[in-house]
Amino acid sequence: MMFVPGNNPGMMADAHIYGPDSIMLDLEDSVTMAEKDAARLLVYHALKSIDYGDTEMVVRINPLSTPYGRKDVEAVVKAGVDVIRMPKTETAGEVRELEAEILKVEQEIGAVGRTQIMAAIESALGIVNAYEIAKASDRMMGIALGAEDYSANLKTQRTPGGAELLLARETIVVAARAAGIACFDTVYSNLDDMETFRKEVELIKTLGFDGKSIINPRQIEVVNEVFAPSQKDIEKALRIIAAIKEAQQRGSGVISVNGKMVDRPVVIRAERTIALAVASGIIAKEDVL
Repeated sequence: MMFVPGNNPGMMADAHIYGPDSIMLDLEDSVTMAEKDAARLLVYHALKSIDYGDTEMVVRINPLSTPYGRKDVEAVVKAGVDVIRMPKTETAGEVRELEAEILKVEQEIGAVGRTQIMAAIESALGIVNAYEIAKASDRMMGIALGAEDYSANLKTQRTPGGAELLLARETIVVAARAAGIACFDTVYSNLDDMETFRKEVELIKTLGFDGKSIINPRQIEVVNEVFAPSQKDIEKALRIIAAIKEAQQRGSGVISVNGKMVDRPVVIRAERTIALAVASGIIAKEDVL
């Protein structure tokens, strides 16, 4: 998910050519107070006029507690945004408040249920309430960590190893899995240290995250490389999927690969591997149907 400032028309026009899975047009932190209204108009016209193809389009709005939040919601819902990202989410009540604003606009334009929500968790209170936030709305498609504000709220600072973020990361993954939604990690802003960036992506994949937020197209390749399964893992997963189909055809509930019984956790991991391989373009979906 690549962050793009909502006050930069050139970047918004070109962002999709680099191949991110998701583009997040930002109306919050990257836009000064004096530019809020102009940026909202730019984002509206970008969503309406630029062909982003099948790239998921997200807009980070300003909090509803500011003079800009509700105007942001109205503009981006009318423009047809896929997902609204809530900044600095701390309670389930805030999610329901946004849900009501979205519904009001959708009812006006006759598109009820179209807009999804992503909640960015950026404080200790947000982490404590992570599961309640994740379950607060049927529109909630994922929760994400905002590390800079979270670290400041903890009265610490970010380190290359990320020890200060470990509890938050684990909590967000567990909350997302319990709620049946996705989870996304925070950005890494030092573009001169791609080695540490790669290690961070490897860590968050190990923890169970679905994706990584980025700030520059140079980071896309690293995220794709880390999340893409190896050929060995793909071949193993395909054998497991084939064994499942064979067992189903026999009417048997027993699955065996190379003489070894395959239990449910192994099947889940195999299905995940195939899904990642398809998403990465390594294999075609029809090859595993």
